[in-house]
Amino acid sequence: MQVLVTGGAGYIGSVLIPMLLDKGYEVKCLDRFFFGKETLNDVISNPNLELIKDDIRWFNPKILKDIDVVVDLAALSNDPSGELDPAKTFDINYLGRVRVAKLSKEYGVKRYILASSCSVYGFQDVILDEKSPTNPITAYAKSNLMAEKDVLQFSGSSFTVTVLRQATVYGLSPRMRFDLAINGMVLGLFKNKKIPVMRNGEQWRPFIHVKDTSKAFLLVMESSEDKVNGETFNTGSNNQNYQILPLAQIIGEALPITLKIEWYGSSDKRSYRVKFDKINKTLGFKPDYTPKEGALEIYEALESGRVTDSIKTKTVEWYKHLLNIYATVKDVAIRDTIL
Repeated sequence: MQVLVTGGAGYIGSVLIPMLLDKGYEVKCLDRFFFGKETLNDVISNPNLELIKDDIRWFNPKILKDIDVVVDLAALSNDPSGELDPAKTFDINYLGRVRVAKLSKEYGVKRYILASSCSVYGFQDVILDEKSPTNPITAYAKSNLMAEKDVLQFSGSSFTVTVLRQATVYGLSPRMRFDLAINGMVLGLFKNKKIPVMRNGEQWRPFIHVKDTSKAFLLVMESSEDKVNGETFNTGSNNQNYQILPLAQIIGEALPITLKIEWYGSSDKRSYRVKFDKINKTLGFKPDYTPKEGALEIYEALESGRVTDSIKTKTVEWYKHLLNIYATVKDVAIRDTIL
């Protein structure tokens, strides 16, 4: 079976692709490689992996020939990144992904899986399931929801479409990110002996380990069509809904450093608790990792030097860096290779 993973060199893709290869799948990775190809160094020599440097907005659709499954991860990857340029977020996260789904159906791909986010719930006080009203606040969340609605319309007897609304992801990845809540807490404690907590600390957020969310994509790929076609699944677990300040205290207790809190930012406008019963009951999905385990693995990797923080590990800062380069280049052909 052949699988195309868009955004495959990113935080989730660089964990998912080795899992796919280990299971014997042939994989094409479509990515702009804004963060480099080294995120796939451990598998880059695998004969079943093909790297394609291109963009979901304009790639040649012929690469979809003989593809069985598309896992669509390509996107500007979080709320702050999406606010840098809302128009570009709309182009990539909405129009680009709808284009991938539409072309996938036209070229005979059997399955398409969209990586969405629980951020579509925005700010709500109740516990939310897949049938609950959505309330996207940011450009990132709004684009995700628009993409969900449009790609699901392509589902049918010959084309299986599934949407995974992922909880906030954490854990080690070859394309490490320290702009995610748990990962950033661990880095702050390691570097400054303080855990950064966004005000006011009472906001709720669901969480999932990067290996667990990758496992969920695999599970959807391998599940029978009748269970997943046209379906949306919140992806995470009920016992990993946390308020941010108590979560910081849990992270602090898991690590060998005295806990100190460092507040930052204005009050978060996003707060949501999510139910994950559907994915558990329908597909039998259960996470293997907890925030404590994820925090400890990151801390040990930092301590050993296997992982370091840099501008590339802060998504917004790296995009700003690329935008600054883009602004100084006059040659249009060169500019197109940057963004």
